[in-house]
Amino acid sequence: MWLLAVAIFIGCKWLTWRRTETPPAPWWRHAGYLLGWPGLDPASFLRPGPLPAKDLPTRAEWLGGSAKLIAGIVLIWGIARLVPHDQPLLFGWTGMVGLILMLHFGSFHLLSCAWRSLGVDARPLMNRPLGSISVSEFWGKRWNTAFRDLTHRFLFRPLNRLLGPRWAIVAGFLFSGIVHDLVISFPAGGGYGLPTLFFGIQAAAMFVERSPAGGRLGLMRSPRGRIFTMLVLIVPAFRLFHPPFVRNIIVPFLLAIGAR
Repeated sequence: MWLLAVAIFIGCKWLTWRRTETPPAPWWRHAGYLLGWPGLDPASFLRPGPLPAKDLPTRAEWLGGSAKLIAGIVLIWGIARLVPHDQPLLFGWTGMVGLILMLHFGSFHLLSCAWRSLGVDARPLMNRPLGSISVSEFWGKRWNTAFRDLTHRFLFRPLNRLLGPRWAIVAGFLFSGIVHDLVISFPAGGGYGLPTLFFGIQAAAMFVERSPAGGRLGLMRSPRGRIFTMLVLIVPAFRLFHPPFVRNIIVPFLLAIGAR
């Protein structure tokens, strides 16, 4: 799993760097983008000039990132140990949530703070996803903006010109599903197609909330939009991180890093 994930990420990182025309930037910024930042927006990262004061990291950001990092560590090497041995799925999910908190929400946010302290435009990859009031906002602005930057630039915009926005959205979510199936289902040896089904549900939910009926129901306005979004994300989450993946990949990995 890690080999596939890293290989795909390196390919995407190289593609964005090679296909972006940017003003001259010092070598350390190029090295930092390629080797020291998980984002996929080289135009912003390599852009010269001082960073506006409003974009500099605040003390609250440093503290928040540190708190999420610590929370992830506690879940992995603390709470997960308390899960009974006959509950492998619960053990795996506990550790997996801890990994996401420790990496995506904690470490990557602190890394963003560090780069922005140096004047580099490296916005956090997770933009308060729990604040989303619609499925469109969650995937388009708040969750893993690195992947969003990649697909919007190399997939959605070209297909939007050819096929229109509706089919471009379908293609984007289908691509996400295939990538996740490759990284999740293939190494797990099971659950094939379930991650793609999950992302298909997300695309369908976006069309529903943007439909006239969705507008009348207020599915893109709080609080109904927030409830709808959480239901669409949480209920089918076991299709994305399905049992074969949790049992065959996450649990052995947690055991290897001493979570039990």
